[in-house]
Amino acid sequence: MQSFYPSQIIEYLYCPRYTYFEYVLRIPQYEDKFYKVNRGREIHNEKLERNKEYLRKKIGVTNKWNDQYLGIDGLRGKVDEVLELNNGSYAPLDYKFALWKDKVYDTYKQQLYCYAVLIEETFNTRVEKGFLVYTRSKHKLVEVSIPAEAKQEIKSSMEKMLDIIEENKYPKATKFKKRCVNCTYRNICIK
Repeated sequence: MQSFYPSQIIEYLYCPRYTYFEYVLRIPQYEDKFYKVNRGREIHNEKLERNKEYLRKKIGVTNKWNDQYLGIDGLRGKVDEVLELNNGSYAPLDYKFALWKDKVYDTYKQQLYCYAVLIEETFNTRVEKGFLVYTRSKHKLVEVSIPAEAKQEIKSSMEKMLDIIEENKYPKATKFKKRCVNCTYRNICIK
C-alpha cells in the first residue's frame, strides 16, 4: 500500500493537484533548496540531542520518546517527541524553526493531526492535543487541540490521495487562488 508523509498530506490539503504532479506525473519539487527547510532540520537535530532526558513536567509529561519514526498503512513520519501525559493520553511535540506570531498556522496543525493518527495507531492510545515549540521565539511552547474530526480528515485525505494515484485522476485545483502564486507547479498547472 502507498504510504504518505505528513508533508504530502498537507500539500494535498493545500491543493489536491500536488498529489497528481508528484505521484502521477512524478515531477519533484526540490524543496531541499530552501534555507528554512534545511535550517529547520538542523534545529530539530540540535534540540533532540540537547533535550534527550528532559521531561516537561509543567504540561504533565511522564515519559517521552525522541525522534520516533512511526508508520501505519497509508501514513509514515518522524515525530520529534512522543509524549506520554499524566492523564494516560499521548501527545506529539514538534519543533518549528519559526517565530510565534500569536497564531498556529493550518499546516502546523495538520502536521500534528497526522502525528496524532500515527501515535494512536502505533501506541494504541488516545491523542487529544499536541505541542509546538517555536525555536525562534525563545522556545515558546504552544498547546494545540486535536479534535476527532481533524484526525478523520487526515484519514479521508489519505484515501482521496490514493484514489488520485490509482485512478490517474486530475483533481480540481484549490478554490483559494492566492495559493497558486507561489506554487512550484504553477507553470504547468491547467487552471
